[in-house]
Amino acid sequence: MSEQKNNGMGLTFLAFTLGAAIGGGVALLMAPRSGAESREKMRGMVDDKRVKLEEMTEDAETRIKTVIQESHEALEKKIDLVKAALKAGEDAIDEEKAKQKKTA
Repeated sequence: MSEQKNNGMGLTFLAFTLGAAIGGGVALLMAPRSGAESREKMRGMVDDKRVKLEEMTEDAETRIKTVIQESHEALEKKIDLVKAALKAGEDAIDEEKAKQKKTA
């Protein structure tokens, strides 16, 4: 449930960021500056957004790797538990067979 909440927050943040970038771009184009000044300002904004997007991507990658690692560890624990249960079952069967041989 918290993963869905985090995903929703991430999408909201992304939508907000894109909206701000588009709004900023339109404002720059409508501003009373020369074309060169506007392009330079736009270039700076794009560079800032690219850096922010790279940071978000790295953060997402780290979170995904953590979730995968935790899932792998949980699966290994479940496998060990199932193996132990199977071993206990085999031991119980062997013990019962030994009892049956003694009484026969």
